[in-house]
Amino acid sequence: MRSIKFLLFTWAAAAAAVAQDNRRPPIDVQDYQIEAEINPRTQTLTATAAVRFLPAEENTTYAVFELNNALRVSKVVDGGGRDLSPSRNQQDYSVRVNFPEPLPKGQPVTVVFRYDGRLTGNEESPVYGVKFASIQADYAYLLYPSRWFPVNGYTADRFASTLKISVPDGFRVIASGLETKGRSGSNTVFEFEHARHSFPGSLAVVKGEPVRSSSEGVTTLLYFRGDSAQNAGAYGEEIGKVMTFLTGVFGLPPQANLTVVETEAGAPNGYSAPGILFLNSRATSGGVNSRMLVNQIARQWWGNSVSPTTRNHLWLMNGGARLAELLWVEQSSGQAAYESEMRDVYVEALTIDDIPVIQTGRLEDYSPEYWAVSGAKGTAVMGMLRFSIGDEKFKTLLKQFLEANVGKSVSTDDFRKAAEQVSERNLQGFFVQWIESSGAPEFKLEYTVFRTTNGFRIMGKIGQDLDTFRMPVDLLIETEGNPETKQVEVVGTSSEFVVEAFGRPKKVTVDPNSRVLRYSNQMRTAVAIRRGEMFAEVSEFGDALKEYQKALDVNRNSSLAHYRVAELFFLQRNYQAAANEFRSALDGDLEPKWTEVWAHINLGKIFDITGQRERAVNEYNQAIRTKDNTQGAQEEAAKYLKAPYERPASNN
Repeated sequence: MRSIKFLLFTWAAAAAAVAQDNRRPPIDVQDYQIEAEINPRTQTLTATAAVRFLPAEENTTYAVFELNNALRVSKVVDGGGRDLSPSRNQQDYSVRVNFPEPLPKGQPVTVVFRYDGRLTGNEESPVYGVKFASIQADYAYLLYPSRWFPVNGYTADRFASTLKISVPDGFRVIASGLETKGRSGSNTVFEFEHARHSFPGSLAVVKGEPVRSSSEGVTTLLYFRGDSAQNAGAYGEEIGKVMTFLTGVFGLPPQANLTVVETEAGAPNGYSAPGILFLNSRATSGGVNSRMLVNQIARQWWGNSVSPTTRNHLWLMNGGARLAELLWVEQSSGQAAYESEMRDVYVEALTIDDIPVIQTGRLEDYSPEYWAVSGAKGTAVMGMLRFSIGDEKFKTLLKQFLEANVGKSVSTDDFRKAAEQVSERNLQGFFVQWIESSGAPEFKLEYTVFRTTNGFRIMGKIGQDLDTFRMPVDLLIETEGNPETKQVEVVGTSSEFVVEAFGRPKKVTVDPNSRVLRYSNQMRTAVAIRRGEMFAEVSEFGDALKEYQKALDVNRNSSLAHYRVAELFFLQRNYQAAANEFRSALDGDLEPKWTEVWAHINLGKIFDITGQRERAVNEYNQAIRTKDNTQGAQEEAAKYLKAPYERPASNN
């Protein structure tokens, strides 16, 4: 993760990239014909890629493609074999190809690239901090985001492909499409034809036979290595369950069966190509991570079957995939678990609240800002839309929208129109508020209760500071009898309401189930803590401390905020300050509950470090008495009851 301290830099760099993108003549790639040799011994790739495209405007004089900087372009020719003049820009991984005469709009053009290079996995990735290409002695993977072939319109320009990949005997190639096999000298050539336009440009080179799993009618081939191999069967079983669940939510899958390939540490936890999942070694070596599988398999629909017209509409893909996770949680653990997970999504969404979702294309791929805006807020929008139009209509919308757009690129407007058709409502205001605008409301409630002949009448006003806001909001009326829920339409900065209740009202609460993405004191505290955690993850401790202090300014009683501050002091070996903050955590609201057991454990460590063994043992015993085993707390406390904690050697 990159520190959010770089947000302004990211915005400036992205704005420059957007400006450059705007200068690139638009083209529509139709297909790739790629012939490549992968040599695991030398970790090299040698390739020829013929790109056929249609100019989207008259008199196009050049085209720009993205290609990994580790790959050297040796020659570029047109379809007739005439030399073309390419130029490289290392800063944005681009290759510009100039044409001797202007190209007419809509007439097919072929450009052939010859290139080679070494891909060890240690090269600078086009996606900051994430490894998408690596050739090793016994395996390899080349994923689409690595730009191992010339890419146009990353994640937006759909294409067909034919891959002919040559590897030494004993290896096999996994890729999307119809497979055939042949020979070339001492090598085996695997050919994959993928006629449907999608994003099929990802492949793996593997050894050995796969584990074949059949679960709930789904056949999965799993290529796991080493310690991960023992988990292949369990993953195959779970994939069958997930595919069955998602088929019920989204409709027929683009492909009935899947192939799963293990990558390595440093690669993304998961990546989804048509018919293939690439899973990080950390994910495959432990227990089955069902939620990660749900997210990645959902991308067979959201991203491969249906994709965005531009990166500004990626919220549909990232939001759709993460929503699938939450629906899985709801189905397996119930409504309360779903609502709890959605609140966590809201917290992440509000860590970046000044960038509209429709400007996702300006954010750095895979950055915390990118995931907060397109992933978390995209999911929040999906959840609020579900609440606004009703559960049944929302589920109908998901199926109809995906089925109607198989193999197509879609925009936010396309999704809005589909939602309006299903709900029979004008939803323009909803999408303007949550997709095209930034910020979130903070509700203020005023009300008066009157006695009537049939019960009680509540007359009140809901205020908030977003002038364009419009959305239905629940009111929970707690009475002397059963609680009652009413729904009111909140429009603009002040909305008056009148609701009737049978029992005498004792308390009225706005949005009791937190269905609306909004601020409150509790939310401001949680958002500040999450921002602090983001800084702490990249060792920006000063900035992390400032965010935790913001949380404490809102809620002095926040155990989590005190605990996070204590962690920072502990890491900096300021043990007295750390002990004070761990004590404050214990004296706070104890939310979440695990702060209690771990505060005792950490106090025990501090007393061990400072030579106060008796006090340390007392803290470990208090940790044991909580009976809370969050993240192995009981085992940790028991370990240090047997032998004192010893701090690691300092690197300074």
